Amino acid sequence: MTMAQESPGGRPSGFRLAVERLFQRYVEGFDDFDTEKVLDCFAYPVTIWQLGKGTVFADSDELAENVEALFEVFEHEEIAHSSFHVVEATSWSNAALVALSWTQERRDGDVAMEFECRYALRRNDLSGEWLIALVINEEEVSPR
Repeated sequence: MTMAQESPGGRPSGFRLAVERLFQRYVEGFDDFDTEKVLDCFAYPVTIWQLGKGTVFADSDELAENVEALFEVFEHEEIAHSSFHVVEATSWSNAALVALSWTQERRDGDVAMEFECRYALRRNDLSGEWLIALVINEEEVSPR
């Protein structure tokens, strides 16, 4: 199922809504500088690829350092709000691949960065919620 598919009546599919809900929580965590909210969006262990290097985080304690370092970058760059657009998403059973385009804005509304990111999601066996299992950041980031 791709994101372009909708349920009868033109409404977004359950998968699309679940993906949007996951990444809206992720955005809220970053916008509010809420480490726990961000960490709750991941399935552990999680691998994050950035700058040509993959790092495996075994649990939320390990990932927390990375998230807090990102918060410091956000403060330095005065990033106050992030937004995303789903470029593509496909699911199979309890796995999904998602591509998002991101825009990060400063307090004054100026765009600080635009980039794309790829995600592998895993559906939690108990809750049925989608969680981020793998992140691949694009190598080219366009700072403004």
